[in-house]
Amino acid sequence: MALLRSALFEIAYWLVTISFAIFCALLAALPGKRPLSFGLFTYGRAMAFIMRVLAGIRIDLRGTRHLSRTPAVIAAKHQSWGDGFVMLATVRPLAFVAGDHLMKFPLIGFILKKAGAVVLSNQGGEVARARMSASMEALRRDKRHILIYPEGHLAAPGEKHPYRKGVYHLARELGRPVLPVATSLGLAWDRQSFIKRPRQVSVEFLEPLQPGEDKDAFMRQLEDIIEGRTAELIRAGNGEG
Repeated sequence: MALLRSALFEIAYWLVTISFAIFCALLAALPGKRPLSFGLFTYGRAMAFIMRVLAGIRIDLRGTRHLSRTPAVIAAKHQSWGDGFVMLATVRPLAFVAGDHLMKFPLIGFILKKAGAVVLSNQGGEVARARMSASMEALRRDKRHILIYPEGHLAAPGEKHPYRKGVYHLARELGRPVLPVATSLGLAWDRQSFIKRPRQVSVEFLEPLQPGEDKDAFMRQLEDIIEGRTAELIRAGNGEG
């Protein structure tokens, strides 16, 4: 049964993604960002729907009260390709920092550029900082929440990668709080497995943090908060209390 549901989900995933890639490319050709923002939001909602109906993945969304009108930098744990769909379906309007690996997909580059995404090198370091600096002026005028994955990689439940300091520089230069996000979505949608596991998982927005003068202290605090709460959600999801 799990194999059949996963196969149906995979078919629907690609049909919906290809359809919306074309739809969003057409919206990107229209003036302004609002038409494309609507298209991306609708894509996120459509994917959240088929995650629930076909794959049996139910999202327990928590802490949305922390999503205030004041734009923030959303720093999220990244366990699954489903993470982005949950964010698109929940946060509107949403800007985002994307890895340059996405540029290899047809139409994606055009859509990302029109959406005002900051495209960073997955290698991080000076190349990523240079690209971020070039986009900073446009981001200062942008009143949307900005999504960034501080690890820069997908991580299996219980796994973590080094947190990159771009999230700190982004928040400091824009004068915005950082909104951490923990998740257990990887328990249902593993980053490598074809099989999707029907179950309830959690995505939780946590208390916002203000980046201070001490960059290293802030990064330790951010990592401790996200990883600590993520571990709690995973234990709860596995029935460990």
